[in-house]
Amino acid sequence: MLMVDMVVGLQWGDEGKGKIVDLIAKNYDIVIRSQGGHNAGHTVVVDSKKYALHLLPSGVLNPNAINVIANGVVVYPPQLIKEIEEFDKDIKNKLIISDKAHMILDHHIAIDRAREKLRGKNAIGTTGRGIGPAYADKIARVGVRMGELKNIEKLLEKLNHYYEMNKGYFEYLGVEIPKIEELKKELEYWQEELGDLIADTTKFLWDNFDKNMLLEGAQATLLDIDHGTYPYVTSSNTIASGALTGSGIPPKRLNKVIGIAKAYTTRVGNGPFPTEEISSLGDKIRENGAEFGTTTGRPRRCGWFDLVACKYAVTINGCDEVAIMKLDVLDGFDEVKICVAYQKNSEIIDYFPSDLEDVEPIYERLRGWDKTAGITKWDNLPENAKKYIEFIEDKIKTKIKYISTGPDRDSTIIR
Repeated sequence: MLMVDMVVGLQWGDEGKGKIVDLIAKNYDIVIRSQGGHNAGHTVVVDSKKYALHLLPSGVLNPNAINVIANGVVVYPPQLIKEIEEFDKDIKNKLIISDKAHMILDHHIAIDRAREKLRGKNAIGTTGRGIGPAYADKIARVGVRMGELKNIEKLLEKLNHYYEMNKGYFEYLGVEIPKIEELKKELEYWQEELGDLIADTTKFLWDNFDKNMLLEGAQATLLDIDHGTYPYVTSSNTIASGALTGSGIPPKRLNKVIGIAKAYTTRVGNGPFPTEEISSLGDKIRENGAEFGTTTGRPRRCGWFDLVACKYAVTINGCDEVAIMKLDVLDGFDEVKICVAYQKNSEIIDYFPSDLEDVEPIYERLRGWDKTAGITKWDNLPENAKKYIEFIEDKIKTKIKYISTGPDRDSTIIR
């Protein structure tokens, strides 16, 4: 019996999980996406070609891996169909979608955007992709699962009842109820395109415990619905234990957790961000790192590395190894800063509190370096870049095994 490994983000997402999954996926027979929806995006660069993945696991770029979209994911079928079309037809031979994964329908997207508009200045900053409303319906036990595409007539009856029950709410939000005939055509198209891929993925995974598996997290630890910076979070459990719920894999099967963090910190949307750099330095990080959302194109908020948040994330995920991504983005800075503690209400704290409001970062300053871009060996890194990595490693008490020095798969140091 072989064990299961996992890749998980340690910040607010966009850390570069896709690159690490793509890099190590050759070692695994099955790659599993276990939560989130098409609000997530992985950008993977192979041979200078860029792939933007939103629902497909990053293992699709490995010709030998089977890719599983598991029960914890919320699937927007038009987006999945679009992504599948970007690859050759063989992709369907190595993709399985859970019959228990919930569907995002167009009314979820409309509700998401209407709610965000009504929140005004208190908007969360969601992607407006319908993720929250779809998960809300799941918890309220009125959601629609992918397996229900096998009986369109019964599904339409269920949806018609749902729309009748929520007519007043839809009117309040200004959301139009879909016409059943148009919805029927859409559902039939989804069934035609995806029906053969839908299966009991829990049983499939259990039947293949003799194979190497990799769980691929979406979003990241600080966006976890329970353990993140609530309410500025996503609508699923993004930490390692959530991946087990989202896939049906027993906890004792989890072998190794690889945490992914950028060499700095970014955040999309609203919410507290202690190390945010609202200055030309923040602009330089954004420009150097091309920090614009894979899914939305929104400019990301940028700032310095937050050790307090990283230690919290490493602990809650039980990380065995860490990857530091985009070290090259900090090339050319005279000095770099690392947040080593917070000041909150005149008190110095070294832990990540439940409420980040009014938190001020306490920094240590390290000397910068000239160039790390494209370096593939630890010994070839500038001394100050090595000291930066070693400083982080010492504080988080976890080995930094991977260091990314550029977007290409080969621009990686493996220690």
